[in-house]
Amino acid sequence: MVISDVIHVMILTHDKWRTFTDRQIPDAQASAQMLLCLSHDSREAVDAIVAKAEQAGGTADPNATQDHGFMYGRSYADPDGHIWEVMWMDPAGIAAETHSASETSDH
Repeated sequence: MVISDVIHVMILTHDKWRTFTDRQIPDAQASAQMLLCLSHDSREAVDAIVAKAEQAGGTADPNATQDHGFMYGRSYADPDGHIWEVMWMDPAGIAAETHSASETSDH
C-alpha cells in the first residue's frame, strides 16, 4: 500500500506473516498491539483519508476525534482491527500554545 512517495506499507496475510516471526499473532479485534500515526497537510486531508478508509472497508473513528485548534486528529480501524491515526498540526499554533502555557505557569 502506497501512503506517499516515501512511505510504503506491506500488508501481509497471517500465513505470510508467520514466515517472518515465531511469535503469536494477536487478534486486533480483541487486543490493541499497535497504533500507527501519519501526519497530513490539512484538516481536510485528515477527513478525506478517514473517508477513504471507511469506503475501503475500515471503521471510521474507533477513537474520539481530537480537535485542539492547532492540532486535529482522527482514526480508523482497518478490516483486521489495527488502528491508524491521521493528524494535522499547525506549527504556528504549536508555538502559540507553548507560549501561552509558559505564561500561565509563570503566574
